[in-house]
Amino acid sequence: MNYVPGTASLIDDIDKKHLVLLRDGRTLIGYLRSIDQFANLVFHQTVERIHVGKKFGDIPRGIFIVRGENVVLLGEIDMDKPCDTVLQQVSIEEILEEQRLQQQAKQETEKVKMQALKDRGLSIPKADNLDEY
Repeated sequence: MNYVPGTASLIDDIDKKHLVLLRDGRTLIGYLRSIDQFANLVFHQTVERIHVGKKFGDIPRGIFIVRGENVVLLGEIDMDKPCDTVLQQVSIEEILEEQRLQQQAKQETEKVKMQALKDRGLSIPKADNLDEY
Protein backbone atom coordinates (compact mmCIF):
# COMPACT_ATOMS: atom_id res chain seq x y z
CA MET A 1 0.00 0.00 0.00
CA ASN A 2 1.38 3.39 -1.00
CA TYR A 3 1.26 6.40 1.29
CA VAL A 4 -1.21 9.09 0.19
CA PRO A 5 -0.73 12.50 1.87
CA GLY A 6 -3.50 14.65 3.27
CA THR A 7 -7.20 13.93 3.24
CA ALA A 8 -6.85 11.74 0.15
CA SER A 9 -5.78 8.99 2.54
CA LEU A 10 -9.39 8.89 3.79
CA ILE A 11 -10.73 7.71 0.43
CA ASP A 12 -10.32 4.08 1.51
CA ASP A 13 -12.51 4.83 4.57
CA ILE A 14 -15.58 5.98 2.62
CA ASP A 15 -18.72 3.93 3.34
CA LYS A 16 -17.28 2.64 6.62
CA LYS A 17 -18.61 3.41 10.09
CA HIS A 18 -16.59 6.03 11.98
CA LEU A 19 -16.50 7.79 15.32
CA VAL A 20 -15.69 11.51 15.30
CA LEU A 21 -14.77 13.63 18.29
CA LEU A 22 -15.43 17.33 17.68
CA ARG A 23 -13.74 20.39 19.17
CA ASP A 24 -16.82 21.23 21.22
CA GLY A 25 -16.70 17.78 22.88
CA ARG A 26 -19.51 16.12 20.95
CA THR A 27 -19.11 12.55 19.73
CA LEU A 28 -20.67 11.49 16.43
CA ILE A 29 -20.98 8.00 14.99
CA GLY A 30 -21.97 7.45 11.38
CA TYR A 31 -21.01 6.23 7.93
CA LEU A 32 -18.45 8.42 6.15
CA ARG A 33 -19.91 9.31 2.75
CA SER A 34 -17.74 12.12 1.42
CA ILE A 35 -14.59 14.16 2.10
CA ASP A 36 -12.91 17.13 0.44
CA GLN A 37 -9.49 18.77 0.36
CA PHE A 38 -10.27 20.73 3.55
CA ALA A 39 -11.13 17.54 5.50
CA ASN A 40 -14.81 18.50 5.57
CA LEU A 41 -16.74 15.29 6.22
CA VAL A 42 -20.24 14.12 5.34
CA PHE A 43 -21.77 11.38 7.49
CA HIS A 44 -24.92 9.35 6.89
CA GLN A 45 -27.10 7.63 9.53
CA THR A 46 -25.33 9.71 12.15
CA VAL A 47 -26.04 9.54 15.87
CA GLU A 48 -24.72 11.88 18.53
CA ARG A 49 -23.53 9.81 21.48
CA ILE A 50 -23.68 11.41 24.92
CA HIS A 51 -21.74 9.84 27.80
CA VAL A 52 -22.49 10.56 31.44
CA GLY A 53 -20.77 8.32 33.96
CA LYS A 54 -21.43 4.71 32.97
CA LYS A 55 -24.49 5.60 30.88
CA PHE A 56 -24.81 6.65 27.26
CA GLY A 57 -27.55 7.68 24.89
CA ASP A 58 -27.72 8.05 21.13
CA ILE A 59 -29.58 10.94 19.50
CA PRO A 60 -30.32 10.30 15.80
CA ARG A 61 -29.02 13.16 13.63
CA GLY A 62 -29.30 11.73 10.08
CA ILE A 63 -27.01 13.34 7.50
CA PHE A 64 -24.36 15.41 9.24
CA ILE A 65 -21.76 17.73 7.68
CA VAL A 66 -18.66 18.41 9.76
CA ARG A 67 -16.28 21.21 8.93
CA GLY A 68 -12.72 19.84 8.87
CA GLU A 69 -11.30 22.33 11.38
CA ASN A 70 -13.72 21.03 14.03
CA VAL A 71 -12.46 17.43 13.92
CA VAL A 72 -10.25 16.41 16.83
CA LEU A 73 -10.28 12.66 16.24
CA LEU A 74 -11.60 10.39 13.49
CA GLY A 75 -11.51 6.63 13.78
CA GLU A 76 -13.03 3.65 12.04
CA ILE A 77 -15.31 1.43 14.12
CA ASP A 78 -14.55 -2.27 13.79
CA MET A 79 -17.94 -3.85 13.13
CA ASP A 80 -16.53 -7.41 13.46
CA LYS A 81 -15.21 -6.93 16.99
CA PRO A 82 -17.64 -7.99 19.71
CA CYS A 83 -18.85 -5.21 21.98
CA ASP A 84 -17.49 -5.70 25.51
CA THR A 85 -18.57 -2.37 26.99
CA VAL A 86 -19.70 -1.89 30.57
CA LEU A 87 -21.75 1.16 29.61
CA GLN A 88 -25.52 1.07 29.93
CA GLN A 89 -27.62 2.47 27.09
CA VAL A 90 -30.50 4.67 28.28
CA SER A 91 -33.25 6.70 26.61
CA ILE A 92 -32.62 10.08 25.03
CA GLU A 93 -34.66 11.88 27.69
CA GLU A 94 -32.79 10.19 30.53
CA ILE A 95 -29.32 10.89 29.14
CA LEU A 96 -30.19 14.54 28.42
CA GLU A 97 -31.41 14.97 32.01
CA GLU A 98 -28.22 13.32 33.33
CA GLN A 99 -26.13 15.62 31.12
CA ARG A 100 -28.01 18.69 32.36
CA LEU A 101 -27.43 17.69 35.99
CA GLN A 102 -23.74 17.03 35.30
CA GLN A 103 -23.35 20.45 33.67
CA GLN A 104 -25.10 22.17 36.59
CA ALA A 105 -22.80 20.45 39.06
CA LYS A 106 -19.77 21.49 37.01
CA GLN A 107 -20.96 25.11 36.93
CA GLU A 108 -21.45 25.09 40.70
CA THR A 109 -17.93 23.80 41.32
CA GLU A 110 -16.55 26.43 38.93
CA LYS A 111 -18.40 29.16 40.85
CA VAL A 112 -16.88 27.91 44.12
CA LYS A 113 -13.40 27.85 42.56
CA MET A 114 -13.78 31.35 41.14
CA GLN A 115 -15.02 32.69 44.48
CA ALA A 116 -12.08 31.05 46.29
CA LEU A 117 -9.65 32.64 43.85
CA LYS A 118 -11.39 36.01 44.13
CA ASP A 119 -11.16 35.84 47.94
CA ARG A 120 -7.40 35.37 47.56
CA GLY A 121 -7.08 38.35 45.21
CA LEU A 122 -6.67 36.32 42.02
CA SER A 123 -8.74 36.41 38.88
CA ILE A 124 -8.86 34.18 35.82
CA PRO A 125 -10.26 35.55 32.59
CA LYS A 126 -13.38 33.84 31.32
CA ALA A 127 -13.07 31.63 28.24
CA ASP A 128 -15.26 34.07 26.28
CA ASN A 129 -12.67 36.82 26.73
CA LEU A 130 -9.70 34.69 25.63
CA ASP A 131 -10.70 34.89 21.96
CA GLU A 132 -10.23 38.66 22.00
CA TYR A 133 -6.47 38.41 22.51
